[in-house]
Amino acid sequence: MSIDNTMNKSLSVVVLISGNGSNLQALIDAAKEESYPARICAVISNRSDAYGLQRARDAGIIQKVLSHRDYAERESYDQALMSLIDSFNPGLVALAGFMRILSEAFVTHYSGRLINIHPSLLPEYKGLNTHQRVLDSGEEIHGASVHFVTLELDGGPLILQSPVPVLADDTAETLAARVLKQEHIIYPQAVKWFAEERLKLVDGVAMLANKGED
Repeated sequence: MSIDNTMNKSLSVVVLISGNGSNLQALIDAAKEESYPARICAVISNRSDAYGLQRARDAGIIQKVLSHRDYAERESYDQALMSLIDSFNPGLVALAGFMRILSEAFVTHYSGRLINIHPSLLPEYKGLNTHQRVLDSGEEIHGASVHFVTLELDGGPLILQSPVPVLADDTAETLAARVLKQEHIIYPQAVKWFAEERLKLVDGVAMLANKGED
């Protein structure tokens, strides 16, 4: 018989996805630990075929689909998405492969409690296809970044980064796999800091208080 320890979790998180949801899985696995201070209260996808929805279902987490195709304008979709998210009253919204450019109203509404994981060492290689672009540029170091989301695409204040060496025989696929392993480490860590109220966005800067751990 499983033990429900969600009552011990101080922070409720809504996770937004569009696809496989491997970073969602990393957050789900972290939240299984009794000492982890956050819980995922819902997973929302703009695509009904996103495998991450099955991951949420397997974990007993509420799953919702809100298709952007049902809305003529980005702003109207984001308003509906905000209403759905707010129905769960989360303290944090985590983007985990949510393939949508968010409107100003959305970003402003969740300012300071909206984070994202990106497969590069920001501010380098914003946007898509980062692994191939890194290889094409002959870089020796790649990596992953967690950041607060602001109106600048992939340009919000950095929270945590993890570098990954680029090997001579790397392909985009092998490099992506190694970067993804680091994403699965640093994203749950960032959420943990936020849940512990150590991590805050203050005057456009990610501030981390030191409590002598992690």
